[in-house]
Amino acid sequence: MSYQQFGISQELVGRIKQKMKNPSAKERVKKLVEGLTKADLQDPVKVRRLVRSAASILNERLTGVQEEQITQFVLAQRIDPKNKFHLIRLWGMFR
Repeated sequence: MSYQQFGISQELVGRIKQKMKNPSAKERVKKLVEGLTKADLQDPVKVRRLVRSAASILNERLTGVQEEQITQFVLAQRIDPKNKFHLIRLWGMFR
């Protein structure tokens, strides 16, 4: 399931990918997601908070609609951070 199916623009993803190349920003985002569980990534309130925090770290202004689209995308992926296949699939989506 592609992020584009959720209405997330390629331009937004491209900007975020570019900003994640900054080692400082990348480390801050890594710390933000460190220790997350599958349950955390299925809780809409926690996911929305993570989206807002990551956007702030990357100095990316998101509209309410964009926040909701990204939140719904994350929830739909049913990500288990302990499952290497899930992480590989996500990596492939954003390469």
